[in-house]
Amino acid sequence: MTVETPVRSSPLDGWQNTFDRLPESLAIREIPFLTQLSLRVEPGSPAARAVEDALGIALPGPSRADMSGEVKALWLGPDEWLLVAPPDQGHDLVTRLRAAIGDAFATVTDVSAQRTTLALSGHLTREVLARGCAIDLDPRVTPVGSCLTTLLAQAGVTLVVRGVAASSAWLLVRSSFAGYLASWLVDACTEYRGDV
Repeated sequence: MTVETPVRSSPLDGWQNTFDRLPESLAIREIPFLTQLSLRVEPGSPAARAVEDALGIALPGPSRADMSGEVKALWLGPDEWLLVAPPDQGHDLVTRLRAAIGDAFATVTDVSAQRTTLALSGHLTREVLARGCAIDLDPRVTPVGSCLTTLLAQAGVTLVVRGVAASSAWLLVRSSFAGYLASWLVDACTEYRGDV
């Protein structure tokens, strides 16, 4: 009996051809299958320090993200972070963090299947996002490293500002809304296409 290995597909499988036809001043690509862990821990507690030591980073404060290392830390709430790492590291990372935390009060949960990530870059990024997002993306208000949970075109996203003046950003969106958000982004770029 032959057992077939399930084929892994992203919620935006097949969209890259559409993204490639956008104006040169905006690039969009999906970063599928990233490891995503929900971390709930009291800031400054022994458990939080154990996590920071294990990851080699400081957990960022309100509305901030630490994108410097292999494991990125995104602040989601007063005692909640989303840890984002390369694909297929969930089991090892959960095991390592739970061992570091020990008996202290904290939780680490693999939520990798909940969201996908869209990476946007180019000088139109800020303008296109502003069409559907109430967040002020002026660099004086949302500098590089800002991490905000908001709505974009009525879809819940976590927006991470990665470039100066929001010239590049990550959008983490629930898998069930990914197709809708991709369609909205393509539509929001229509007036910038030279052939329209």
